[in-house]
Amino acid sequence: MSDRPSYGPGATEVASFLRRNPDFLSKHPDLALSLTVPKEHGQGGAASLAGYQLDVLRDKNRELTRRIKELVDIASENELLMRRVHALNLALMRALTPDESIRRLVAALREDFGTEHVRLLLHRPDPKLPAADWLLAIAAGDPGLAPLADILTRDQPLCGRLSSDQLKVLFNDIDAAKVASCALLPLREQGLLVIGSTDPNRFHPGQGTFFLELIGETVAAALRRYGGN
Repeated sequence: MSDRPSYGPGATEVASFLRRNPDFLSKHPDLALSLTVPKEHGQGGAASLAGYQLDVLRDKNRELTRRIKELVDIASENELLMRRVHALNLALMRALTPDESIRRLVAALREDFGTEHVRLLLHRPDPKLPAADWLLAIAAGDPGLAPLADILTRDQPLCGRLSSDQLKVLFNDIDAAKVASCALLPLREQGLLVIGSTDPNRFHPGQGTFFLELIGETVAAALRRYGGN
């Protein structure tokens, strides 16, 4: 084996390679940004390379602008959601009875958060609560809750589509046919808050659940105010 050091290709070899591969820079646009074009060679190939560098910079600027707009849109949406969650907190804090608390909750979810279907499943509801299609009273050990067993023991919200058995537990036949996706917020040992949508993409497994967690904690705290839950 030779001890002669290995050197990289020289300028001639590099120039020859580029001549054989005229599309090399199109496959490696970042390299074009690091090349220096002498001012005295502002014609011919050098001018073309300079133009290409400018095009790459413009493309990067457009991409950067797009990403900044996305971040601004996300920040604006998050601010709006935070304001709505804060308004919900205040509404529940001002409620004086369990009935008022739950009605304010359902109204806020429907009006402020734009949800079409809401269900509040409570294991030990206050006996003074009136009957309503959105209020389900099912004891924790009820066999009918078997399809929701895994969900009820979770600590975090779950988003996605429900099975037909799960939909039957939570919704009547008419509403179940309309619910295409759901957000399920376990309320510790108290029950479950379900937010349903006719849009199959409204709630999906990959989405963030930070604001849903805040809502779930707020509702659980409001229910504990009156005991029995």
